[in-house]
Amino acid sequence: MNLSLTEEQVLMRDTLRSFLADRYAFDTHRAILESESGWSANCWRALANELGVLGASLPETLGGSGGNAIDNLVILESMGRSLMVEPYLSTVVIGGGLLSRLGGALAEALVPKIVSGEVVIAFAWAEPQGRYELSDLRTTAVRSDGGYLLCGHKAVVVGAPWATHFVVTARTSGGERDAEGVSAFLVERDTAGTSLQSYPTVDGGRAAELRFDQVRVPAHHLLGEEGQALPMLERVMDEAIVAVCAEGLGVMRRMLDETVEYAQQRLQFGKAIASFQVLQHRMVDMHIAIEQATSLVTVATLKLDEPPRERAQAASAAKVQTGRALRLVGQSAVQIHGGMGVTEELAVGHFFKRASVIQHQFGSVDHHLRRYAERL
Repeated sequence: MNLSLTEEQVLMRDTLRSFLADRYAFDTHRAILESESGWSANCWRALANELGVLGASLPETLGGSGGNAIDNLVILESMGRSLMVEPYLSTVVIGGGLLSRLGGALAEALVPKIVSGEVVIAFAWAEPQGRYELSDLRTTAVRSDGGYLLCGHKAVVVGAPWATHFVVTARTSGGERDAEGVSAFLVERDTAGTSLQSYPTVDGGRAAELRFDQVRVPAHHLLGEEGQALPMLERVMDEAIVAVCAEGLGVMRRMLDETVEYAQQRLQFGKAIASFQVLQHRMVDMHIAIEQATSLVTVATLKLDEPPRERAQAASAAKVQTGRALRLVGQSAVQIHGGMGVTEELAVGHFFKRASVIQHQFGSVDHHLRRYAERL
């Protein structure tokens, strides 16, 4: 397996990091979180039009640059370093990846608008009773007048307040937890019967509860075959798991950098605390945990095109190792900073919050340990 980046990927990484350092510094990040919208539409358009980042991993035939999952890893790791809240994962990795794979008129109409920053997608898959199971669905879609009537409730839809479209999972047949009968639909935000209850999340992002009350969805907005969407959704979920792990790598590297810098400046007994051997060992442990997670995330990224069992194992292994590393690195960073580590004024506290959310996003460590074991 080739673990090295191409020249184009290195250039994109360096350009994106420079852009974010200049226009998404910590003070700017805090101002964005405290704004009414909770995100920067200007920054999103700049990613599309100035840097071309939103099309990096999407096909050239649909207006993208023809990249792959490694491009997503590079981009999300860089975004993690800057705590970028804009919905790259849900829009490009999930929405763009799904539409590009399916093809057809819907992809031809929407993917170029994803690349240009006009379309923003949120992934509405989780339900209050479902935990992390894609097939545990009470949301239903019933055939009606050549289309579908969608009814149900989706919980904690990340990025929904900013979205123009939703990818929604629903049951078209079978029982609540059956693998058969799961379908996916693309629903426009302003469709009659769709309601949002928006709120901020603990890490500073925005999410919403979505409710669908007899929402009419055209037949051509069905994604894939009716009742046969679960394998497609499991692949999309594995890609999302690996992508959020890549973001976690950036979060951890930034926490380690902040901690080392603080330890070199903080004096105790007339010496920088970075000279204390016990803290040196702690920071080395942080570094080792990050490198272990990086290895498994890279392997999982390269295995996204493998058969479903191998792909799922690699994704879950990466999520377990990244989750454990996020906990160790986050807790160590806060402990070395002391009480300052959880204040709003210090960057490390914000990174710790994001690290805590990533540990549970798309499945906790315990969930993925079980998932890995089931596929042995």
